[in-house]
Amino acid sequence: MTNVDRREAMAASLEGAARVSELSAPAIDLVVRAYALGMRPRAAVLDEHDPAFLHPGRSVLVLLQDVGPLPGEVLAAAAVHESEEARFRTSLEHVRVELGDAVADLVGSLPLPGDEALAERLVTLDDDARLVALAERLDHLRHAHLRHDPAWWRALQTEVESAWAPVAERTHPRLTDRYRAWLRAMGRRLG
Repeated sequence: MTNVDRREAMAASLEGAARVSELSAPAIDLVVRAYALGMRPRAAVLDEHDPAFLHPGRSVLVLLQDVGPLPGEVLAAAAVHESEEARFRTSLEHVRVELGDAVADLVGSLPLPGDEALAERLVTLDDDARLVALAERLDHLRHAHLRHDPAWWRALQTEVESAWAPVAERTHPRLTDRYRAWLRAMGRRLG
C-alpha cells in the first residue's frame, strides 16, 4: 500500500466512523478537510510505515471511538493539533483560513508537553479542548515504545504521571483507562 493509499484509507475510516457517530454532513466534511490539512506536512517527508504518518487520523479516531460524538470543530482540531514534532504543526493562520476561527482558537489554546504549568493549563481548558489534548497526546504515547531512549521514556512517564493521567481522570473514564494502561506498560518496560 502506498502513502496515498494509506492516506485515503484513513480518510475513508474517518468518514465511516463519523457517520456511525451520526455527525452531520458539514461536520464530516470539516473533519475530512482537517485530516487532509494535518497530513500535508507529513506526507512529503514520512515513510508510510512511520508511526507519525497517520497520526492526524488516529487522533480523531480516539475521540470518535473512545469518547463518542463531538462537534465537528472539536474533531477537526484533533486532526491538526501536533504536540510532538514542530515540523508537523500547521500554522494557526492556515488552520484559521482553511477550517475557521473555532478550530484555530481551539488548537491555539492547547498546551504542549514540557510546559512548566502543563497540568494547570490542561485543567483550565474547556472540556472539548481538554479532550482534544488528551486524545492527541494519547496517540503519540501509544507509539513511544518505538523510540529506543530509556531516559526519554522516564521523562515521558513522569510527565504522564504528573499531568496527563490525572487530567484524564478528571475528564473521561475511557481516556482514564487508556492512560492507566499506558503507564502500566511503560512501568513494565522501565522495570
